[in-house]
Amino acid sequence: MRGVAGFAYDEGMNAATPATASRDWPLLAHRAADALRAAGAERADIALVLGSGLGPLADEIESSVSLPFADIPGMAASTAPGHAGRMVVGRLDGRSVVALQGRLHVYEGYDAATCAFPVRVMEALGARSLVVSNACGALVPQWCAGDLMLQLDLINASGSWALTGPHDGVGERFTVMFDAYDPDYLDLARHTARRLGLTLREGVYLAVAGPTYATRAELRAYRTWGADAIGMSTVHEVAMARHLGLRVLGLSAITDMAVPESVHHATGDEVLRVAAEAGAGFRSLVRAVLPHL
Repeated sequence: MRGVAGFAYDEGMNAATPATASRDWPLLAHRAADALRAAGAERADIALVLGSGLGPLADEIESSVSLPFADIPGMAASTAPGHAGRMVVGRLDGRSVVALQGRLHVYEGYDAATCAFPVRVMEALGARSLVVSNACGALVPQWCAGDLMLQLDLINASGSWALTGPHDGVGERFTVMFDAYDPDYLDLARHTARRLGLTLREGVYLAVAGPTYATRAELRAYRTWGADAIGMSTVHEVAMARHLGLRVLGLSAITDMAVPESVHHATGDEVLRVAAEAGAGFRSLVRAVLPHL
């Protein structure tokens, strides 16, 4: 049985027990993978995380099996706007894939370990590579809403970390985050974007917990830190992927201009609208990259 706000309600467990302190995450991941296999899912080589407004790519997966997050053991339900909250397994451009159509966020009340848990499930299903995506705001005035960005590195300013708590016994206790995004995958994305005639910005993604958008002073501070874009996701999934040994490619849809000098800040509805408009370029880039991962 599952609860919200990062608490687990499993049999034999007090309802007020924090999930990070009590759950056997690797065991739960294998149980979740078994449930997906029981529903007809086969092994997947590549994991996809489809962020706000980018979920339609999952609808293009063939011979697919899909389950709502809440129907998968250990998973929590997605409550975020623009997130279908499904896991979809099938084939896309000749590759076996497992996709999150939407994701979990700290601002929904879940802890970082819960937000990163779907990556454990996808790894247990066989994935050895992760393509992670998000909608984000640009801190660079020269960029435009609707651009795509290649994530070069990340800054976790969310105040939480997916691996906090007892060591899970799987990866190293201290996960190395140097080159979190695979250098060969970066080159592949650059080459593919040029071939497709797509403008692909490159930058550092910074994550905050949300659900508030940043103040002008915060945005100025983040730029001095070296951030080029800001959002409320991704960093926990990337950390978990590296912990489990997955190679990672990160792509962002720039949905608004998060520049402190601006007179207007986009609303949540505007973010989803621009993400949908950027979706065609995003889908074409991901589908062109997949066969080479």
